[in-house]
Amino acid sequence: MKEKEIEVKIYSIATSITESIIFLDEINGIRLLPIWIGPFEAQAIAMKMSGYASPRPMTHDLIYKIINKLGGKIIKTVISDIEDNTYFAKIHIEKNGEILEIDSRPSDAIALAVRSGSPIYVAEKIFNSAQTVTKPITEEEVSEFKEKLKNMTPKDIIGENLPKNKEKEEGDDNEQETDNR
Repeated sequence: MKEKEIEVKIYSIATSITESIIFLDEINGIRLLPIWIGPFEAQAIAMKMSGYASPRPMTHDLIYKIINKLGGKIIKTVISDIEDNTYFAKIHIEKNGEILEIDSRPSDAIALAVRSGSPIYVAEKIFNSAQTVTKPITEEEVSEFKEKLKNMTPKDIIGENLPKNKEKEEGDDNEQETDNR
């Protein structure tokens, strides 16, 4: 029986001098999966996401080009397992109608997924067993709130009794004194 895979996207990357954490966002859910990766791998992912083009191919760019030149196509990346707090991934490459599964570190698999534009998945068992973080609100909730804001008036937010602005009242008095001189 095939294990269920949950599609994710990169939510953010947090980096310090010695380590980095990539947060994978469950697309149709509220969970974020943090995975600790090396700073060089985080930089390789962030550089590609930012659109920076290196004058010479970086390692992940080179691997991606080799796969393409040999007639392969990266179709997806799967964070497939976790053992003793170590994550494992598989890069799924289609070549001549055959699907090849290549064992990989998650950071390298994600760096290649970003370059190929292929989807990233996490095995459901990982979401069920690993420590996750819950997003404060979903993107759907953000969209609904923005829609509501379009039709709101100050009375909807503050109520019927709008507060008087003391500074304006004091400013009005000062203007009258100046006019009277």
